[in-house]
This record gives sequence, structure tokens and C-alpha cells, in this order.
Amino acid sequence: MKEYDNNNRGVLFKNDKGDNDKRPDYRGSAVIDGVDLNISAWIKASQKTGDKFMSLRFEPKQGAPKKATRAPVMDETPFKFDDADLPF
Repeated sequence: MKEYDNNNRGVLFKNDKGDNDKRPDYRGSAVIDGVDLNISAWIKASQKTGDKFMSLRFEPKQGAPKKATRAPVMDETPFKFDDADLPF
């Protein structure tokens, strides 16, 4: 039997906002690139068109290891400047 791969998938459930309108309308979780995340979603409306959309926030779950990011590789090729390249 093949093991279920939950990577790059998530789920949202309607959230009980109680008496606090700032709480998200939906809450859930996802696994993105092997990192467990909490998802918060608010239903909003565009100021221009009035179209509804969801605004999302992703946060690592408490205690979940954050995926290491690599520092950018700097090109160590020396820059050669030639005055002839100047237009003045």
C-alpha cells in the first residue's frame, strides 16, 4: 500500500470568531516543502470592485523546525570597469 504524501497540501475550517471580528474567518494547517504550517484566512472585499477574496497568513507551527534557507551565492568574478563604456 502506498503511503499518503501530505506535502504541499492543506486544509481550512470555518473558525468561531466569538465576539472578536479580528479573528480569522477560517483556520487550518498545511505542509509546504516539509514544513508544518498554521493557516489563517480572512474573507475580504476589493475596494475597487467589491469582489470577495481570501487573505491568507502562514506561520510555522509551534516547535516545528523551520526549513533552512541558503544564503545567496556571491559572484566572486572581479568587476572590470572601462572608462570607454561611459557615454560622456
